[in-house]
Amino acid sequence: MLEALGLWAMHRIDPETAHGLTLKALNAGAVPLGGSITSDRLRTEVAGLQLPNPVGLAAGFDKNAVALAPLARAGFGFVEVGAATPRPQPGNPRPRLFRLSEDRAVINRFGFNNEGAEAIATRLSHRQAGPVVGLNLGANKDSADRAADFARVLATCGPNVDFATVNVSSPNTEKLRDLQGAAALRGLLAGVLAERDALERRIPVFLKIAPDLSDSELSDIAGIACETGLDAIIATNTTLSREGLKSKSKSEAGGLSGAPLFEKSTRVLARLSVHCGGRVPLIGVGGIASAEDAYAKICAGASAVQLYSALVYGGFSLVGRIVRGLDGLLARDGFTTVAEAVGTGRDAWL
Repeated sequence: MLEALGLWAMHRIDPETAHGLTLKALNAGAVPLGGSITSDRLRTEVAGLQLPNPVGLAAGFDKNAVALAPLARAGFGFVEVGAATPRPQPGNPRPRLFRLSEDRAVINRFGFNNEGAEAIATRLSHRQAGPVVGLNLGANKDSADRAADFARVLATCGPNVDFATVNVSSPNTEKLRDLQGAAALRGLLAGVLAERDALERRIPVFLKIAPDLSDSELSDIAGIACETGLDAIIATNTTLSREGLKSKSKSEAGGLSGAPLFEKSTRVLARLSVHCGGRVPLIGVGGIASAEDAYAKICAGASAVQLYSALVYGGFSLVGRIVRGLDGLLARDGFTTVAEAVGTGRDAWL
C-alpha cells in the first residue's frame, strides 16, 4: 500500500524530479525493499562474477552511485551505476525525461549527465561489501578524443568496481553510436582493455550495444568481441524507433525504453547469440517487466538480465516478484540452474 501510494504521488510530478526524490527516499529508508533473494537454481556465474540471482539493475538509475547501500538490499543479483564521464557534465536541457504511461515506456535524452569520474570513484570506494557492482563508462560530449575517455574513466574508477561496461550505444550524445563501427570499436576496446590490464585487480569488461543495428553489424560486433577477449555483451540500450506508440510524448527525441522495446531487443539478443556461438556471454536488457520477460531473455540466449524502466511503473517490489517468479519458471521446466536454460528457446526469436 505504501509503495502504491508513493508511485501514485510520483506520477503526478515531473519525471526527473520524481527520480531524484526516489533516490532520496531510498537513502532515507522510506522505500520498502525485499532484501537479498537467491536459491540453488538462481545462483549463477557470468564472466567470472558470482551472482546470487541473474536479475540486475541497469545503468542510468543511479548515475552517480549515491544509493548503493539501499540498492544492495533491493533483491538485485548485481547493480550497474553510471554512466560516468571523465569530467562532470550537466547533460541536455530539461525536460529530458518523459513517461509514456499508455505504453508502459520511457523516453530519455539525458546526455550522460553526471558528477564526473572522480566523485563517483570516491563513493564507490566507500561502498560496503554486498552485491556485484559495475560501472557504465561514458564519454564527455565536448571531448576531443571520446574513445580515450572510456579508458580514463576506467583508470579512475576501475579499482572500486567489479565490472565495467563500455557504452557506445546511447543515442543522446551526438555521433557516439558511430563508435560501434568495426574499426572505431576495435581501437576503443584496445585502449579500454589495456587500461583494464593495468589495474591491480582484473575486472571483466562488457560492451553495451544498440537495438537498432543490422544483422551484419551484429556479426561484426560478435567477431570483435571474440577477437579482443571481451568478457560479455549487454543487449540492448534504448531504441530510436517509435513504432506502435500511443502516448502523447511519443514524438519526443531521445531513447525509448520499457515494454515497446522488449520484442526488438530480444530478437537482437537471439541474433547476437547465434553470431557469438556461446563464446561470449550475453546480458539481456530491454522491456523486462515480469518473470516471464526475464525468462524469455534467458531462453533467447542471455546468461543474466537487467531492468530499469519497469520500476517506474512497478516499484521496487517488482524486483522480488521477478526473481521469485523466475525461480518458479526454471523449476517448472525442469532446469536446476539458470545456465541450463540459456538459449533453449532462441529459435523462437530468430
